[in-house]
Amino acid sequence: QVQLVESGGGLVQPGGSLKLSCAATRSTSRFDSMGWYRQAPGKQRELVALITSSGNSNYADSVRGRFTISRDNAKNTADLQMTSLKAEDTAVYSCNARRVINVEGATIEYWGQGTQVTVSS
Repeated sequence: QVQLVESGGGLVQPGGSLKLSCAATRSTSRFDSMGWYRQAPGKQRELVALITSSGNSNYADSVRGRFTISRDNAKNTADLQMTSLKAEDTAVYSCNARRVINVEGATIEYWGQGTQVTVSS
């Protein structure tokens, strides 16, 4: 079983920066993608950023240009660097790891427990 452990959340002022880190208990090289999702109170969970095993990344429109996702398979981590933070970025951020398990495209995925990010003055 794989466990994902997030760290780096906290309280930051608008315009500030935070770096979230996701550490996996097994090699991240086995995952076809790793991503960060967030859920604000009263809202659905949304994809923030995703990075594939080949290093291609995708971002939500709301964070593109401000957030950067990276992964280090040697350290078994996936990080999310967040800059120019806004109040609307306040949410619980969760790490996700996904692996395709058959030719039909079925996947298995793992989630971290989440870390709170609060952007407020």
